[in-house]
Amino acid sequence: MEGNSRLNPSLFSARYVHLTALRDQTLKAIQNLVATNKHLLLVDFGCGDMPYRTILEPMVGQYIGVDLNSNPKAEHFIDFDSKTTLPDNYADIILSNQVLEHVDSPQGYLQEALRILKPGGSILLSTHGYWYYHPTPNDYWRWTSAGLRKIVEQEGYKINSFLGIMGLAASGLQLLQDAILLKLPKIMVPPFALLMQTGIRLFDKIHSQAQRNRDASVYVVLAQKPLI
Repeated sequence: MEGNSRLNPSLFSARYVHLTALRDQTLKAIQNLVATNKHLLLVDFGCGDMPYRTILEPMVGQYIGVDLNSNPKAEHFIDFDSKTTLPDNYADIILSNQVLEHVDSPQGYLQEALRILKPGGSILLSTHGYWYYHPTPNDYWRWTSAGLRKIVEQEGYKINSFLGIMGLAASGLQLLQDAILLKLPKIMVPPFALLMQTGIRLFDKIHSQAQRNRDASVYVVLAQKPLI
């Protein structure tokens, strides 16, 4: 856990504000989902290095990491079309942590997630509004709040909560910071990041949560597969 920069970002990280807020919202949402049942099956769909696994796995009955076959940490593999060989109505929870902007087809990804979710199961999805280009291995999409709501609902989900992280002013400072960091010598990066992240945290306070839900750098969506 100590070396996990997404779970425990350094104060000198250029992603400190957004990573800590995303972590806290993700863990809170999963804790609520498993509050009455500790035997649920969670699929981390596009799992990457699974930064929250050490905390989430003890909360559930089973945790399965699903990703491209280039990821040696995954237990189940997919191709760029997001198709799995997992059975229908398989998972109680799908965790989609900063994945949707990277997939070839967001619609195809959401359809596959819906297929493997049990009726009444939940997807916890986070993705970007305002953010810089970061291919891993690809980076295709950004959403407005309305656009993200629309695509999730169009694919058959019922949205239970929709939360923005880092409002408009904070997002603007984040983008400014990232542009300047490209030009700085390495030795200057940590102190500059600390200064900017402090400003980002302060400027984010000028926005209400309702304003963040409209304009944000990251959106966290909790949605459900209908029972029927």
